[in-house]
Amino acid sequence: MAKNFTALRAKMSPESRDRAEAKAKVMLAEMPLNELRQARGLSQVVLAKVLNVQQPSIAKMEHRTDMYISTLRSHIEAMGGALEIVARFPDGNVKISNFESLDEKVTDNNQALA
Repeated sequence: MAKNFTALRAKMSPESRDRAEAKAKVMLAEMPLNELRQARGLSQVVLAKVLNVQQPSIAKMEHRTDMYISTLRSHIEAMGGALEIVARFPDGNVKISNFESLDEKVTDNNQALA
């Protein structure tokens, strides 16, 4: 027989609840693209429509280990997010800004050429 999670959680010690919450935060902070899409409540079909591609393209992209940054950015933006690239060093983190306004740079360059 299935047990009510709320009842089980109420029986946990405060330390156990804290450990469980910490593990849950780690799991939510790091996940593959397909799990991120599912956590956002999106299907591959819906995401494909937003990106104007076929559903198999989404499935293929979600299992790639190597892709263009622009592809990843459009995928994340279609889910309602924003992509940030951060380099982590022992003495601190550095946000890489080269890729943030790529579309703006292309627009600015095209206007300059006109």
